[in-house]
Amino acid sequence: MPSPDWRIPPKLQPEPGDYGYDLDRALKAMVGLKATVPDDAFTAGALGTERIGSGAVIRADGLVLTIGYLITEAEQIWLTDCEGHVLPGHALAYDQATGFGLVQPLGRLAVPHLGLGNPGAVAIGDALVMAAAGGRTHAIEAKLVGRQQFAGYWEYLLEDALFTAPAHPFWSGAALLDGRGELIGVGSLILQQGDGGRRLDTNMVVPVHHLRPILQDLLRYGRVDRPPRPWLGLYAVEDEDEILIGGCSSNGPAEQAGLRKGDRVLAVNDEPVPDLAGLWTRLWSSGAAGVCITLRISRDGRSMVVPLVTADRAAFLKPPRLH
Repeated sequence: MPSPDWRIPPKLQPEPGDYGYDLDRALKAMVGLKATVPDDAFTAGALGTERIGSGAVIRADGLVLTIGYLITEAEQIWLTDCEGHVLPGHALAYDQATGFGLVQPLGRLAVPHLGLGNPGAVAIGDALVMAAAGGRTHAIEAKLVGRQQFAGYWEYLLEDALFTAPAHPFWSGAALLDGRGELIGVGSLILQQGDGGRRLDTNMVVPVHHLRPILQDLLRYGRVDRPPRPWLGLYAVEDEDEILIGGCSSNGPAEQAGLRKGDRVLAVNDEPVPDLAGLWTRLWSSGAAGVCITLRISRDGRSMVVPLVTADRAAFLKPPRLH
C-alpha cells in the first residue's frame, strides 16, 4: 500500500507546457479507488482484502473505468476525487477477457471526464503520460516502448498489450494519456525485463479500443453478453521451452482433476501447446464454460492424459453487493 505522501520524483513528472492540452484538467479526471473484499472471497488470498488503485472518469455521469482486479468481489468501494471528496461506488461490471472494470459513483463526482483515444495511432517512442489519482505529483512522463502479445499465468491473454517506461510505481488502474490528453489505456501490471545486465521496468497497459465493443453490454448486464470462456483454475508459467503448472485455484477444475504444481502441460485435446498463449487459445477454442477437455501432461517423466470439466470463473466469485 502506498504511503499517503508518496510522490513521483519531480524530474519524472510531466510539465504542463510540454503538452498541447490542459494537463492539469486531464489529471483531475482521475479518482482514487479503495475496495474492501470479504475474507472468504475467492480472490482474497491472491489479491488481498484491501485493494487500492486509481480509476479514470470517462463519462459526464461519473462512470469510472479501472482495472478489474481492484473491484472483483468488492464489498465496499470508495472513490476520492482531486479535491479529497469521498464517495461510495458500486462495482458495475468486470470483464475477465480484457481485465476492465467499471464503477458507478453513488453520488456526483464534480470532475472532468476523459475522452477515449486511439491506441493504434500511438507509435513506439511517443511521449505519453501515465497518471494515478492525485494530480501532477502522481503522474509520470513515459514513452511507449512496446506493443505485443501478453499471456498471463492466470488464464489471460491480450494480443496487443501496450508497454510503457519508465514504469509508474502505483500502476493499478492508472490512466495512459496520449498527446491529445485522451485515455488510451489502463494500467494493469509492472514487469521487469532485461538480459541480466540491464533491467527495464515497464507497465503493461490494457488498450481502450477493447472497451468500445463491449461497453454497452457491461453497462446493461455487468458482463459481456456471450457464453463464458472455459476456465481451468490453474496458474501456468513458461520455463524455457516448457509450460509448467505453478499452482491450482482451490476447488477449481484443475485441482479437482488432480493436477499438481510442477506438472508439465503438453497438449489440449491432443493439440500440442507451444507456449502459454497457445495453451489459453486452445482451451478457449474448445467451447464454452462447462465443456469437457483433456490435458496431456508429463509428471515425474511419465506422460498421462487428464480429463477435466471446465467451469465459468465468474461462478466462483461473490457478486457485487446491491446498494
